[in-house]
Amino acid sequence: MNRLTTSWGAFALTRCPADPRDPLRAWDAADEYLLNHLAETGTDLSGTVAVVGDRWGALATALAARHPGTLVQISDSYLGRTATAENLARSGAAPDVVRMLTTQDPPPERIDVLLVRVPKSLALLEDQLHRLAPAVHAGTVVVGTGMVKEIHTSTLTLFETILGPTRTSLAVKKARLVHTTVTTDGVRDAQGANPWPYRYELPADAPAGLAGRAVVNQAGVFCADRLDIGTRFFLKHLPTGLGRARVVDLGCGNGVVGLAVALAEPEAELLFTDESYQAVASAEENFRVHAGEDGRTAEFTVGDGLADVAPGTVDLVLNNPPFHNHQATTDRTARRMFSDARRALRPGGELWVVGNRHLGYHVTLRRVFGNSELVASDPKFVVLRAVKRGG
Repeated sequence: MNRLTTSWGAFALTRCPADPRDPLRAWDAADEYLLNHLAETGTDLSGTVAVVGDRWGALATALAARHPGTLVQISDSYLGRTATAENLARSGAAPDVVRMLTTQDPPPERIDVLLVRVPKSLALLEDQLHRLAPAVHAGTVVVGTGMVKEIHTSTLTLFETILGPTRTSLAVKKARLVHTTVTTDGVRDAQGANPWPYRYELPADAPAGLAGRAVVNQAGVFCADRLDIGTRFFLKHLPTGLGRARVVDLGCGNGVVGLAVALAEPEAELLFTDESYQAVASAEENFRVHAGEDGRTAEFTVGDGLADVAPGTVDLVLNNPPFHNHQATTDRTARRMFSDARRALRPGGELWVVGNRHLGYHVTLRRVFGNSELVASDPKFVVLRAVKRGG
């Protein structure tokens, strides 16, 4: 746990899930810079304040102490929203002081102050600015924030094209602010409509049943405009002959891996889960279009891995784990996913993982499962199999 000190108080903040061994803070210099700017300029927070992309709730928690008129947080992250709720409770804020929305929810009808934590995904920023543009007006204060390495010319172009004239601040502790002047009420993109969600066709060499099918990706989903090469490799080496197995696409993204199983294994029971609302919305749409005929259904869950899945109820988990947590490179998420999978699997159940060779997932799997088998490899990727033995 670490403490963020602001003009409105000091706040003990944690990421989610909280881990005392995790050296990463729940806030950074970009959050600090934005909060200091609001305090120093005396920005009027009495109207509707929308905070977009608040990673662990640092901005919402600090602003809640300032008692703005209406405070809205918009986030794509289940873990980020959970961290926000925990940090707000720790600060003593009232439970309903922040209206928490996902990126899939309708945005506020009017926004007087728009605060944007610039996301890693330029596509997600583009989609969110499009969705929020009708709610801003000529008096709306728009301030973005991010680390210098996160703010590029393309970032500024999006703010300027969609909302209005844009400039950046000087860098402070390797962070910058983005200031946009809204010149008209309910501005809209002069270059056209929101391009998200995006649709593309799967390649001709995709496994039988997938080739040529058009899939949808909501903005911010990994590799949103094409099939990523890791997933492409995984699709060529998925297990077969599953029968009535309960199969989980863990960290499903747009759900292509689970969709491949659904098409090849008509009796399999599918669960798609991810901590991204955008990802699960994509997976659900792709399943509905390509596998939902004749009333076939699957389960779709936004959550913390397999935390809500009963132990010993799953036959197979398929996983392409992320190895970035915002700008940090870490295997922490993969380790948690592997542990979750072992808990959820029945004895004899299997976890199949695809990953870059250099990540050394075989070592982690042996620690968690006591075993790891190489299923397939190429110069860049490996597919690994681990079996739950015992209880």
